[in-house]
Amino acid sequence: MDIPGCMKALLLAATEYRAAKTAHNAALLQRSLEVISGLKLTRFFASNQILPSECLSCLVELLEDTNINPSLALSVVTLLSQLASDTETREALQDTYNLTSVLAGVIHRSSTNLSDPVLLQGIQLLQRLTYNIPIFCAGANIDGLILFLMHRVQSTEDELTIPCLGLLANLCRHNLSIQSQIKSLNNVKSFYRTLISFLAHSSLTMVVFALSVLSSLTLNEEVGEKLFHARNIHQTFQLIFNIVVNGDPLTRKYSVDLLMDLMKNPKVADYLTRYKHFTSCLGQVLDLLHGRDPDSSSKILELLLAFCSVLELRHTLRQAILQPAGLPVSGNTRLVTRSKSFEPSVALVHLSNQPLEGSEDCAGLALQLFKEIFEDVINNKNGESAEHFMDLLLPVLLDHLQMPEQIVDELLVKKKCERMVKAINVLTMLCRDDTLKMRVSKVLTASQCTCLIEHQFPYSGIDTGFGTKLVDSKMCNLAADIILKTLDLMSRLQQDVPGMKVSFYKMLQDQRLITPLTFALTSNHGEQVQVGLKILFEAAPLPDFPAIVLGESIAANNAYRQQETQHTAKRIQMQSPVTNTTSVRSSSSYPPSNESKASNIEELIQKLHSGLEMKEPLADVRISDIMDVYEQKLSALASKETRLQDLLEVKAAALAQAERLMAQYRCQRAQAESEARTLAAMLKDAERKNEELNDLLKAQQVESERARTDIEQLFQHNRKLQAVAEEHEVLKKSSLDLLQRYETTERQYKDLQITCNSLNKQVEAMTKLNESLKQENDRTAAQLIESEDHRNELQQQLQERDGTIATLQQNINVLEEKIKTQQKEKADMEQTIDILRKELSETQQAREELSVKASSLEVQKSQLEECLAEKEALVNLQKEELDKHASMIAIIHKLSGGKLSAETVNLSL
Repeated sequence: MDIPGCMKALLLAATEYRAAKTAHNAALLQRSLEVISGLKLTRFFASNQILPSECLSCLVELLEDTNINPSLALSVVTLLSQLASDTETREALQDTYNLTSVLAGVIHRSSTNLSDPVLLQGIQLLQRLTYNIPIFCAGANIDGLILFLMHRVQSTEDELTIPCLGLLANLCRHNLSIQSQIKSLNNVKSFYRTLISFLAHSSLTMVVFALSVLSSLTLNEEVGEKLFHARNIHQTFQLIFNIVVNGDPLTRKYSVDLLMDLMKNPKVADYLTRYKHFTSCLGQVLDLLHGRDPDSSSKILELLLAFCSVLELRHTLRQAILQPAGLPVSGNTRLVTRSKSFEPSVALVHLSNQPLEGSEDCAGLALQLFKEIFEDVINNKNGESAEHFMDLLLPVLLDHLQMPEQIVDELLVKKKCERMVKAINVLTMLCRDDTLKMRVSKVLTASQCTCLIEHQFPYSGIDTGFGTKLVDSKMCNLAADIILKTLDLMSRLQQDVPGMKVSFYKMLQDQRLITPLTFALTSNHGEQVQVGLKILFEAAPLPDFPAIVLGESIAANNAYRQQETQHTAKRIQMQSPVTNTTSVRSSSSYPPSNESKASNIEELIQKLHSGLEMKEPLADVRISDIMDVYEQKLSALASKETRLQDLLEVKAAALAQAERLMAQYRCQRAQAESEARTLAAMLKDAERKNEELNDLLKAQQVESERARTDIEQLFQHNRKLQAVAEEHEVLKKSSLDLLQRYETTERQYKDLQITCNSLNKQVEAMTKLNESLKQENDRTAAQLIESEDHRNELQQQLQERDGTIATLQQNINVLEEKIKTQQKEKADMEQTIDILRKELSETQQAREELSVKASSLEVQKSQLEECLAEKEALVNLQKEELDKHASMIAIIHKLSGGKLSAETVNLSL
């Protein structure tokens, strides 16, 4: 049976089953689901055709039915899981059909029976749908889903724990409403404790899911500051890098997202720049680029691009890719030197040349990474380091500029154009350096640039509009970007490539350049506007440049944009709010009325005539060129009017959903205002406490001033004591000599201790070197075992490495002998240290004896001074008695009349 027939049979069986839920109708529907699942029509459902859209709507409606057969529900969930493997189908299920809310209801209904297979399949499908996609839905289903997930995470571990934790990580990531809802719960602290306990789990998947939830909920809070503190962050980095290197693809994907989210915090990014093992971890991450899993390779490339957002990390990454000789050997690499085929630069070139049919765009990410790397090279004026890499990269870049003839699929053409834009960006970046610019000018020709622009002109000739999400509009934008950036590249190379200048100015005067130039000048992206202005400055002075046509085209685009905005507003006002999602989906497939199309075209024709009548007095106006532009616009409008009608109806449903979100936002705002009031009360309490602390501080300052006055008095008393101490300088000289001897011996002891520590460090270094040499020996032996299949090609290398192993063993023996000699020297030094310690103890005893003698001398001195004072008092008393005796003798002499002779007087005296 053909594909449309199978889809119609599915729709018919679903209709009959909804009408009468009998066993026969259920069997027919089950058979139709199995047929669709067996055809594997993933890419077919990604199209915008009516029949696949009706089938997806039918599947979602079946899941919404609360009375559906459990086996049918399991088949529908399995089929949707198969379809969700395609990116565009997954986005359509999420955005257009609101499958997230539907699956939340299914999980809520199945939560009563934990062994129901629909529950596990639904959680896994919802995890796949919500990965890396913001969720803008609210309602009882989502609230109940969050409570169920938290309950299952905190319950006993079973097969639902890891899927529930992964789904919770998806819902919390970049979703402030869900984060605030979880934080407002009463048991959030116990939930945090459960997540922290999971960090010691044996499953790496469980660890990375728990870390992802914790980072989303607590990164900017007190718990997150403790968890991701500078003391713990290095262990967290090591854990994440280990998961990236050793985990399975799913775990690696979430660990990369976790590290990218952490790097958005400036403090964590600064910690990562100071992480001492970052270079070795980067080497292990770059080794993963050699894997064959495109999903893992794309996530690794996203991680490397995130590293480029930090200047220091981008510099380290550039050195690791362009100068791999300076990169340490990772733990997974057994060879001491990297072979050329395993260099990161070679792996990046291989990824940048992946085929278009791949599910992941590794080539686009690799080209963006090359642009970042070369920007760092040019900013550091180190173009010579990338010159050897040009022979490998330039042919790949030139191959991206070629459009294959056999590509028919529009999605592949769009992907090829995206790669062209990124390849041109890399070439333009290379032209900023003179050395690299010369290498580009040798391989790029003017004819290649001209052919590229000529090939893109048909895609950019008709602009399908602004603000729409149609494939044609996307192609038009890409084609215009390619044309303008190619012209920018030609302007940089016009002096270096033969014929480039002539081709460049010829293209600037082409009438077909008006549409891409108009797109660039009216774009919302600053880079496109800058490129468009640069091309306009080059083209404006040329004589044949259609400046008037360009002005008319810009005015027409602006008028159309304004008209489209007004038309959309009128349609939304006239259309009643749509609340039923099913009716919106069914009505989106019907074509619009011919009357609205005719009225819009008539309005544009009137504007066209009015514009032409205003420009008739000007003789130099090229009316034919203006007519071509408006004919292109009219043909685009005629083909797009039907699609705009359907898009507006879908947007009406989105508006109803937005109103529900606004109601939820008002509730959250009320909660935030109540929290703000509580915070204001807390702020007042803090200000009051601050004033009390200020008073306490003033009192302490007064006490400090009093302490200063006391210190000054103590200083004066100290000066007096110093004056008294000068009297004992004679006794202190001997003690000073002893102190000097003690200090010299102490310095010698410290020097000997320093030398002993240095010798210990040398011994440790020797042991570490011995262990590293043994590890390198083991790595070399293991690599020799792994390289058994390539023995014929690597025989000569193995012989050389055997020689190096022998030399390393000899070095080990020599180092062991040195270690033995150093151990002997260490024993001798310890003996000398013991001798010095004994001498030091003897000097301390002598010092104590001298201090005792000095104190005894001071006591004797004080005793002698007291005796001297007593004797002086006695002499004074004797002098007084002699004076009395002399006076008495004189009186006696006078009484005797001087008869006594002088000799008798002296004798009596």
